[in-house]
Amino acid sequence: MQWLLVALCFLIVASDGIDVAMMGFIAPPIVHDWHLARSSFGLVMSAAPLGLVAGALLAGPSSDRFGRKTILVASVLVFGIGSLLTAATQDITQMMAMRLLTGIGLGAAMPNATTLVAEYVPQRRRSLLITSMFIGFGVGSALVGFVAGWLIPRFGWRSVVGFGGVVPLALVPALLVALPESARLMLVNGKPAERIARTLQRVCGCVFGPGTRFISPEPVLVSRRPTGVLFERGYALKTASLWVTYFMGLLVIYLITGWLPMLIKDSGLPITEAANITAMFQTGGIAGAILAGWAMDRFAPVPVIALAYFGGAVCMLGVSGAGLTSGAMSGSLSLWMLAAGFFMNGAQTGLNAFAPVCYPTAVRATGVSWMLGVGRLGSIVGSASGGVLVGLGLGFGPLIGALAVPAVCAALAILPSALRRRDGAAHAQPVHTIEEV
Repeated sequence: MQWLLVALCFLIVASDGIDVAMMGFIAPPIVHDWHLARSSFGLVMSAAPLGLVAGALLAGPSSDRFGRKTILVASVLVFGIGSLLTAATQDITQMMAMRLLTGIGLGAAMPNATTLVAEYVPQRRRSLLITSMFIGFGVGSALVGFVAGWLIPRFGWRSVVGFGGVVPLALVPALLVALPESARLMLVNGKPAERIARTLQRVCGCVFGPGTRFISPEPVLVSRRPTGVLFERGYALKTASLWVTYFMGLLVIYLITGWLPMLIKDSGLPITEAANITAMFQTGGIAGAILAGWAMDRFAPVPVIALAYFGGAVCMLGVSGAGLTSGAMSGSLSLWMLAAGFFMNGAQTGLNAFAPVCYPTAVRATGVSWMLGVGRLGSIVGSASGGVLVGLGLGFGPLIGALAVPAVCAALAILPSALRRRDGAAHAQPVHTIEEV
């Protein structure tokens, strides 16, 4: 059941990756078909990230109150429907509205998938398994690059958007049947022990006798509001550190994912090669996520994440210097793009694995979702600024090279999150806990 949970959440994250990356591939044909200015299409590309912010900020407190599974299934349903409706849009206004709806669903799905997996996988392999789940983002992003390269010349851009809607909708029945509710959340919310026992028996194969009690030693929380806990003593600095780091990382990733295909196409290379080069960024992220998770389980996670962001900054400069030439797929550009994906996506995925352990169960989904929500503002800035900079005529080299700056900022911003809480929470004494199950 633990492997099934990771696999289902992997597919949810893959659906997110498909949705994020596909806009970069369908941008050139939409701009051509609808006779749009590139700066105008930047508004479309910013609509989904804006919805992601709203969805994430709403989903965390809702999940901590109503349950992880309920909010997760509903969010997958919303972003699947939103993507299908996007394929039927006829103008830029309709597309912006549907991308906003899609983004709300995506924003609610990601933090709940992360939190649910973090609460069920073994602690000794938690980072590796969460980052393995997030490989789905790179797999989905890379997959849609190859799918777009095949579908667009044959069936047009609407077929790619339709593909992005069918995948999550196909997951909904499996999620309804197979996903367990969080046993930790049921415990801190005072649910009956019998219900917790049934859930754990299903997940772990344990058998509990009548009258079994469950305990989970949690820090004493001053605020009764989940969002208030994020700024309590011991959490405020960590919260700010996570927010700034996630913002900077997504700024880099979204600008590359959203605008690199158009920049490459503008250089004279065919759309198929532009899609394949961009897919190298996501492909490198798959290996980076695995290595980041493995390293975080063996060493202090914060230095691992910081070093990965520094590596990403170096690679941004390498991509900038490689240039765009014919036959780039066999040249240094592809290698630099692969390395950039390795470090940037590895760091960002590692951050997703690190965030859940920074907060107690009662506010864990809120902490993770608000990091994702506030951090998603970076994706909005990346998407919108990419449109403005491209519209101003900024070339491939200077634009990509400038991304080394936010990558370095991310590396520095994560460091304060390594500071430990200095209050009485550490003195709580477990008796018999869910962790032992």
